[in-house]
Amino acid sequence: MQTYGLEKLGIINPKAVYRNLTVAQLTEKALERGEGKLSNTGALVVKTGKYTGRSANDKFIVDSEGVHDEIAWGKVNKPTTQATFDALYEKVIAYLQNREIFIFDGFAGADAKYTKSFRIVNELASQNLFIHQLLRRPTAEQLETFAEDYTIIAAPGFKCVPERDNTNSEAAIMIDYEKHIVLICGTQYAGEIKKSVFSVMNYILPKDGVLPMHCSANIGSEGDAAVFFGLSGTGKTTLSADPNRSLIGDDEHGWADDSVFNFEGGCYAKCINLSAENEPDIYNAIKFGALVENVVMDDETREFDFDDDTLAVNSRVGYPVEYISNAELSGMSTSVPKTVIFLTADAYGVLPPISKLDKNQAMYYFVSGFTSKLAGTEIGVKEPVPTFSTCFGEPFLPLDPSVYAGMLAEKVEKAGASVYLVNTGWNGTGKRMKLSYTRAMVTAALNGELLKSEFVTDPYFGVSVPTTCPGVPDELMIPANTWENKADYDAKAKQLAKSFVDNFKKYTLMSEEVVNAGPKAE
Repeated sequence: MQTYGLEKLGIINPKAVYRNLTVAQLTEKALERGEGKLSNTGALVVKTGKYTGRSANDKFIVDSEGVHDEIAWGKVNKPTTQATFDALYEKVIAYLQNREIFIFDGFAGADAKYTKSFRIVNELASQNLFIHQLLRRPTAEQLETFAEDYTIIAAPGFKCVPERDNTNSEAAIMIDYEKHIVLICGTQYAGEIKKSVFSVMNYILPKDGVLPMHCSANIGSEGDAAVFFGLSGTGKTTLSADPNRSLIGDDEHGWADDSVFNFEGGCYAKCINLSAENEPDIYNAIKFGALVENVVMDDETREFDFDDDTLAVNSRVGYPVEYISNAELSGMSTSVPKTVIFLTADAYGVLPPISKLDKNQAMYYFVSGFTSKLAGTEIGVKEPVPTFSTCFGEPFLPLDPSVYAGMLAEKVEKAGASVYLVNTGWNGTGKRMKLSYTRAMVTAALNGELLKSEFVTDPYFGVSVPTTCPGVPDELMIPANTWENKADYDAKAKQLAKSFVDNFKKYTLMSEEVVNAGPKAE
């Protein structure tokens, strides 16, 4: 039996080993093993059980001598010992003996100068299908000479014993940057594999002078690239899916000196409330070859009910980027971004719908990674809740935020790029900004029309706000003008500004110039 070098990992007695099976073969295997069912569109549908999203409290980084001084240790980057990792690793390897093993050997990073090789070892055929579609797939020739830079072992059937294994639950995601191994166990949520790749890229690419970014990216007909940062619900996927531009990727990218490139070869989209009308690209991508997680499906008709969140609010589908009609299949642009957009959904109704940022403001709002939840979206939420995620990707950043912010400033300056903060949320009318208006503002930012407007300085956030934009009513451009009661506007603006200031105090390595570029608390 061909084992493809699994002995190096300690897996010496597998029942069978399957390497880089085709989509059809993996789908057959998953069905044969009872891992899921087919939908009426041909997609493989699975339930991930207890874990339907990332388990942030169960992620650890091995605090080894070689990385100790590099990692920004804290609530996100929790340390574990080498002994704890090694002991758990041995248990997982023992668990995998005499089982079927599925291997995917592939790549992250479309720019060949920065491509990293990943070997993914799976217990489940369905998870192997997922990562086959999400990473960049090798040619037959590349497979012959493949040598992995990192290995990820995913064994969801192995349940940790916290008291014995020094974990917080039955699940664990442990990254050993020195050994180049990631261990995932106890959770079947496929996003843990994808984001482990991202966490690795966020550690190694800055050493190559590449800024790793949690963003979407697209490119215009003139080769003008743009990147879109934004947390969940801000419109990152929707706004980067522009019919007049080609999609480079929807989630993870690198910014090099002469390119912007997708890490992945696929997309991982939310399915809750999905409709053909609002998200046709995602809706139509749910077909044979896609892996659907935790979407309610009728057992008889095999039709989906995307509005039913019984299994999970965070229902998902993974599919190859080729399923998107206007995708840039090379996964990269050979020109650097000329436009950088930070998306936020401000439920306070005080941030401008679009504003231009200078260098220090760009670093400030990038590090802040702000959006907010609207009152009523969750039980007990009666007021808007500010949400900050460092560099729009806090859970996946092993290094100090100042590293990523400094690289962004350097890249923006060198490229001569324009940076905009776009609020896709609410204003003083109590209504959310129409998507058509936001699209018009983004288009004006991309084609330079916005720069023809007169700009004024926002009194609370200090950003430069255009007073006009083609296709957008003038009265919506300045937030204060949308409020009937100016005292209410002032109170909300001060409240949000203070939230920014309070949040930014934790970033102790940021320069005074950047700190002073933020909102004023008084």
